[in-house]
Amino acid sequence: LALNPWDVVLCVSGTIISCENAVVVVVIFHSPAFRAPMFLLIGSLATADLLAGLGLILHFAFVYFIPSEVVSLLTMGLLVTSFIASVSSLLAITIDRYLSLYNALTYYSERTVTRTYLMLILTWGASICYGLLPIMGWNCLKEPSACSIVKPLKKNHLIILSVSFFMVFAVMLQLYVQICRLIRHHAHQIAIQRHFLATSHYVTTWKGIATLAIILGTFASCWLPFAIYCLLGDHSYPALYTYATLLPATYNSMINPIIYAFRNQEIQRVLWTVCCGCLSSTVPFRSCSPSDV
Repeated sequence: LALNPWDVVLCVSGTIISCENAVVVVVIFHSPAFRAPMFLLIGSLATADLLAGLGLILHFAFVYFIPSEVVSLLTMGLLVTSFIASVSSLLAITIDRYLSLYNALTYYSERTVTRTYLMLILTWGASICYGLLPIMGWNCLKEPSACSIVKPLKKNHLIILSVSFFMVFAVMLQLYVQICRLIRHHAHQIAIQRHFLATSHYVTTWKGIATLAIILGTFASCWLPFAIYCLLGDHSYPALYTYATLLPATYNSMINPIIYAFRNQEIQRVLWTVCCGCLSSTVPFRSCSPSDV
């Protein structure tokens, strides 16, 4: 095959995604201090994005060096699994953030741990099952007219994924609206109790809302173009449109570690310790809530 520049860009993106998220996975799953529910969810997100990056690399390698229908189905299944797990993990993190504010007094309990493991099981169980469908026969290799914009996935397959994405996005949007209200309420209460000035209250409130807007805006701008095109396009459309909408979706996996992991002070502390040894590994961790992540 002639080398497609878009495939090269996707492969490079996959390499960057893999490196970023591999760091997060190693830090979280090899540090006993990161066993809180919020860090487990961040670890799930990083694992999903790591697999997405590896899937992009493998897809490039197998398409150009080891062409095979079976391998193509396997790599596509890996990509579907990883991207579903990534979006689902983002939803789980949003739910966890909301509950940490709504049930602040009971958040640090065994119920939270049980709920977190349940969300992880559902996330990865559904992602793996849906990712196995192409290799189990739900593909368009024998019926090219049924193909979607992403071969070898069927049009119906991609429509289900797109509709599911819009449902997840709607739930996340509603939860973030509720989180904004809780932030305003909590900031107002703190301002009254500590006799802060009104300006301090508004600065705190809008800072939190701006952070949530960046998170949701990044998620929407990365995924919405591809999700919309999955509903409107079909196999007869130029491949350029698929690449142009798929590439921003992969950028979400590149941005997630920055938003959810590298901004966290505890993860930053461990990274500095590992990289330059400038901080002692015996320094105690401060307690933090999912709202800080």
